[in-house]
Amino acid sequence: MITHLRGKLVEKNPTYVIVECGGVGYFLNISLHTFSLLSDEENIFVYTDLLVKEDSHTLYGFAERAERDVFRLLISVSGVGASTARTMLSSLSPADVRDAIANGDVPVIQSVKGIGAKTAQRVILDLKDKILKVYDIGEVSQQSNNTNKEEALSALEVLGFTRKQSEKVVDKVLSQDTLLSVENIIKQALKNL
Repeated sequence: MITHLRGKLVEKNPTYVIVECGGVGYFLNISLHTFSLLSDEENIFVYTDLLVKEDSHTLYGFAERAERDVFRLLISVSGVGASTARTMLSSLSPADVRDAIANGDVPVIQSVKGIGAKTAQRVILDLKDKILKVYDIGEVSQQSNNTNKEEALSALEVLGFTRKQSEKVVDKVLSQDTLLSVENIIKQALKNL
């Protein structure tokens, strides 16, 4: 119903903000992530999500659309309420939550206060396919800062090899020499594929 607000920042706290729009003050629950991103400027723009329950209408605010998307995915999981989702987004960035789910990283999800092993596993089980589809993440692979590796993997995919198969070989090649050029990584990988 209320998808975003643009208005005057009246009050800003680590757990909530009050935004005045057209003479009406809106109380928005926020995460620490949003708190750190919101400027202290008078006029702000926040994405929102309105949760309607029998006894309350609660508005949540987000500095980024990506955080709101992750929040909505999290609250769709049985046993994960809005406060748990907000705690997760206060402890981890939306990208960290998304990557942990995509990689099936239970310890990262479980590191959030109040989330046990079963809840962490349920979050991953329920959301992994959605996250892979929504964010168009192909075969899940650990993030790498090595751009040569990424370029080599892309080239091998173009040549018809699967990313998973190529990644194992490229990792093996790079374990022997991390300073290889893209061309040499591809040549070495092709010998082993």
